[in-house]
Amino acid sequence: GGHGKGDATNQLNWPEGLFVDDDQTIVIADRWNHRIIQWKKGDTNGQVGAGDNDAGRRLDQLNHPTDVLIDKETDSLIICDRWNERIVRWSRCSRTTQGEILIDNIDPYGLAMDDQRYLYISDYKKHEVRRYQIGDKNGTLVAGGNGKGDGLNQLNEPAYIFVDQQQTVYVSDWDNHRVMKWNKGAKEGIVVAGGQGYGKALT
Repeated sequence: GGHGKGDATNQLNWPEGLFVDDDQTIVIADRWNHRIIQWKKGDTNGQVGAGDNDAGRRLDQLNHPTDVLIDKETDSLIICDRWNERIVRWSRCSRTTQGEILIDNIDPYGLAMDDQRYLYISDYKKHEVRRYQIGDKNGTLVAGGNGKGDGLNQLNEPAYIFVDQQQTVYVSDWDNHRVMKWNKGAKEGIVVAGGQGYGKALT
């Protein structure tokens, strides 16, 4: 990046979620370029890891990806393909030309993976976060799921998520202007940042 908005391999267009690998490779959901791009440490140009075939629903296309992570066990990218309402997996092998659908009929925004390789996905329209085993289509509710709202058992357009080693889920709860912490098995979350409404005050 740093060369203005565009679709060249040294440019980005509305970058969203990112993941940093152990070798400091940065993988970025380059949303408005409908691609995932990887930058190795010291590179001046990125390398396309998925998409970059215009927006669309084919398996070689993405449509406004918003988050990405690396599954080290399968050496693949797992991607929130948001406007296609699906989670897809692309091998990081250089010969890969298309992905495979892991989960569809979902409105994903953010994702994370824990040490046991469970996937956590925020559903922007259902106002919830679910945990999935790879291959599972339904998942288990871990945060929200009580409709749109600002109660401690609710979320309002959840976006990015982080999961720690205890399977505690941290959620950026966008339209509630707060960050929530949901302990494993909890029925409601704890506000850990914000929660005082829209604004720029420090309290």
